[in-house]
Amino acid sequence: MIAYVDAPAAIDWLTDAFGFRERERITDEGGAVMHAELETNEEGGVVMLATPSADYEGPRLHGERCERARAWLAVPWIVDGVLVYVDDVDAHFARARSNGALILSEPEDGPPARRYRAEDIEGHRWMFMQRE
Repeated sequence: MIAYVDAPAAIDWLTDAFGFRERERITDEGGAVMHAELETNEEGGVVMLATPSADYEGPRLHGERCERARAWLAVPWIVDGVLVYVDDVDAHFARARSNGALILSEPEDGPPARRYRAEDIEGHRWMFMQRE
């Protein structure tokens, strides 16, 4: 489960920028997202997300406040655990860039496959890799 301070905005952004499809959204009476599922590809990949507690610091805010986190975030090839397979890395990259994703690395060939890295609106890092 990935925490987003503004989960509704993150859902909208992830569907626009990364082409994910909203499958489920459960909210509380105040509109906070208790649980949401986004499909990442046709093979059934799913990302789950929710609104965290009020004291949560997302990666971007944490990087601004913590010197050690800032040092790690300065290295673009460090991915914080989210890998998604896509059919066409270059088309996916173009969509992400045109929708405001922070590009950490352009599409490149290399082991194990063609890939690129991006950061979303709250600083979570993603790697998108093309199936061979």
